[in-house]
Amino acid sequence: MDKKKIQDSVVFMSSISLPTDANNAGNVHGGVIMKMIDNAASVVGFKHAGTNVVTASIDRISFHNPVFIGEVISLKAGINLTGSSSMEIGVRVEAENVFTRETKHIASAYLTFVALDKNGKPCQVPGLLLETADEKRRNAEAKDRKKVRIDERKKEENHQKK
Repeated sequence: MDKKKIQDSVVFMSSISLPTDANNAGNVHGGVIMKMIDNAASVVGFKHAGTNVVTASIDRISFHNPVFIGEVISLKAGINLTGSSSMEIGVRVEAENVFTRETKHIASAYLTFVALDKNGKPCQVPGLLLETADEKRRNAEAKDRKKVRIDERKKEENHQKK
């Protein structure tokens, strides 16, 4: 299977935050932002794998700033690492006040997706063609995160056996 360029599956998505997205204080619900993160990452996965993908896990999400009604939420998502059937996809979320042009970092997340064949079984994904120093750095950091995820999963499995 040929390798693919990271740039070929990068996704930029934007949306205006509406009253239906927010609580009584005018803050956009974290769950709304989490859904946007999952949607952006899934598009990256679809584009890279060329098949259906499902969310396997989401690493910790920390919200750094609130998003208010009327602000534009922008997401940038890109693939960092591939396994045999899995992909780590990173998403950065920002919000912009369109009147003041102030932009703030809202959240970042790393999601693991698994590619599925026509029968719903995990299938092979293309590898990555790393072209830039930033892509190589992100790939190395993703390998470190994958090791942590595997170690944590092993701890959970051992704990469940007790």
